[in-house]
Amino acid sequence: MSVPTILIADDNPDIRSLLSAFFSDFECELVVAKNGEEALESVIVEMPDLVLLDVMMPEVNGWEVCKYIKERDALRDIPVLMLTAIGPNLNSLTSPLYGADAYLDKPFDLGQLEETVRQLLGADVLKRKV
Repeated sequence: MSVPTILIADDNPDIRSLLSAFFSDFECELVVAKNGEEALESVIVEMPDLVLLDVMMPEVNGWEVCKYIKERDALRDIPVLMLTAIGPNLNSLTSPLYGADAYLDKPFDLGQLEETVRQLLGADVLKRKV
């Protein structure tokens, strides 16, 4: 993998902007989706190396997107990180049920986000721009 492709799927434009700005400091390609339907299309077309996925999105919710990814042989190895404000108790119960590899509750700490992304991609894959 030369540079990882990361899909950001969130219906909140502020979260999309925050995540896009955060990842602009790293050597990676970003794909952005504003709802679950766009996220599904992007996963199929782009085959990202990581999906950052909000739960509560219009069209198709994040759990359905995650389930779709994890039920397909060609996609199931793509790590999915759920980012959601549904609450830690509900998040800890539901994210694993749908196959998510990790989850962070909103609001999340950017240091924790970076650490989790490095765990999912491999520490040496996500490189800061020089």
